Amino acid sequence: MSFFTSADVTLSSKLLEIIYIIIGLIAINAGVKNARDAENPSRIGTAVFWCSLGIVIAFGRWIPNIINGILIFVMCTPAIFNKVKAGKSDAPTKEQTVEKFNSIGMKIFIPALSIGVFSLLFALFTDISALVGTGFGVIVAMILLMFFSKDNKPKVFLNDSERFLSIVGPTCMLPSLLAVLGSVFTQAGVGDVIANLVGYIVPQGNVNVGIVVYAIGMMLFTMIMGNAFAAITVMTVGVGGPFVLAYGANPVIIGMLALTCGYCGTLCTPMAANFNIVPVAILDMKDKFGVIKQQIVPALILITFQIIYMIMFK
Repeated sequence: MSFFTSADVTLSSKLLEIIYIIIGLIAINAGVKNARDAENPSRIGTAVFWCSLGIVIAFGRWIPNIINGILIFVMCTPAIFNKVKAGKSDAPTKEQTVEKFNSIGMKIFIPALSIGVFSLLFALFTDISALVGTGFGVIVAMILLMFFSKDNKPKVFLNDSERFLSIVGPTCMLPSLLAVLGSVFTQAGVGDVIANLVGYIVPQGNVNVGIVVYAIGMMLFTMIMGNAFAAITVMTVGVGGPFVLAYGANPVIIGMLALTCGYCGTLCTPMAANFNIVPVAILDMKDKFGVIKQQIVPALILITFQIIYMIMFK
């Protein structure tokens, strides 16, 4: 409890930790539910995965690093051997879905919108993390859904949380693992290696060419890593800093647009699982690359515009 009572820890950090604990408990619930599900063909492996993940998320701050490492290794083992499966599903039937839509109508979008609204409100008008605002928005969304239908009891939200986790499976961990990979790459000096390679391509002092390489590099590296936040650290150290910013380019414009160049890569890669693979799984799409195929042309248009914008206003 010293973490929550300490005056040195901000309110934002304390609230964020509570959000993580709740998320972890939801994952543990998914593990327990699958362990008790006789219809799950890999209930032990599934339970091990979700429980290990939940323990790390909920209590990782207070667990020794070596134990966290062991739990992550244990968590990955059933995923590697394809032993994380979806069990019995409580998904509503098409008839039930139509019936609820007819009674609720377009108001169903209000709870979803509240999540983004509260995230923005917390980010713009408080010193509390936008992630906390997202968590608060989820709570508000649940209250609204309970108000819309008396059938929406807490158990419904727990069961649906488990159902969607099972649909996505181990892929849900990909964004977090790729973000960590960015830090590992930076510490390993990958940015310096890239800088040496780019030095043979970009003429010294030619900022325009540097911007083109930086922007396209951000897009490609994000496609590889699946996360623009991970890519920008490595690419800024390797290209943005020595070949663009070092020659007087505006860091606000370059930094802001470099990140959005990375987002163009997000639109084109299955590595960005939460954007391009999760919707496919949830919507049960036949073409697993269907989302990406629809986004490639907009991504190319956006990257071209952003390169021109950076060159014009650098």
